Amino acid sequence: MSAAAVYELIGYLGSALVVASLSMKSILRLRIVGLAGAVVFCTYATLISAYPIVITNLVIVGIHSYYLRQLLGSKPVFTVLEVRQGSRYLEYFIDHYIDDIRQEFLPDFHYEPKPDRYRAFILRDMVPTGLFICDLDGTDTAKVQLDYVIPAYRDLKVARFLYSASSAIFADPTITHVESPPGTRQYNEYLVRMGYEKATTREGATTYRLRLADLPSQAGRRSVADPHRGSKANSE
Repeated sequence: MSAAAVYELIGYLGSALVVASLSMKSILRLRIVGLAGAVVFCTYATLISAYPIVITNLVIVGIHSYYLRQLLGSKPVFTVLEVRQGSRYLEYFIDHYIDDIRQEFLPDFHYEPKPDRYRAFILRDMVPTGLFICDLDGTDTAKVQLDYVIPAYRDLKVARFLYSASSAIFADPTITHVESPPGTRQYNEYLVRMGYEKATTREGATTYRLRLADLPSQAGRRSVADPHRGSKANSE
């Protein structure tokens, strides 16, 4: 293969990476893939002595690097914001993301307000990035109805906070397990990464089950079982 053909392939690779970055829903992935595309394009432009393109892509490399340092270097602040049953913002949020929820997470998801249903937004630097809904039926198992993160923040930081002692969501000692229905392949893989194990219900249906004893200690923290624990709530 001639050198010109190799250079052309490098140029096509750079183009593919740039186009791929524009299709990324995650901000982190967009920056990483965009940076890779700019580096490849810079290499290609250097090989063919196209110095204006070199300069342009060096600037792009600098921009992506700057924002990647902010994304990876800064420590986000997470907050659990419980919302009441009739929250209009909760309804707007679900309506806005319902197609993504069903396509990427739970195809059969349908929200219904219930008195024993726990609902909380996970705020990341005060931005509502995740929504967690579960049912408490008086047993030792909290039944997940929705564990959702919006596309731009799917870097597992929200999930790691949710399933940690810091969130205080699973603090009640009477709740020993969390159970989630299966969803899409990506959602099932996510559950496994969070520590869930595939199981079968008494009715023979497939489910995913997490033993809270396997999580970091939750002792002495607020929990989903206490509806009066004093966390902020949406009054709408």
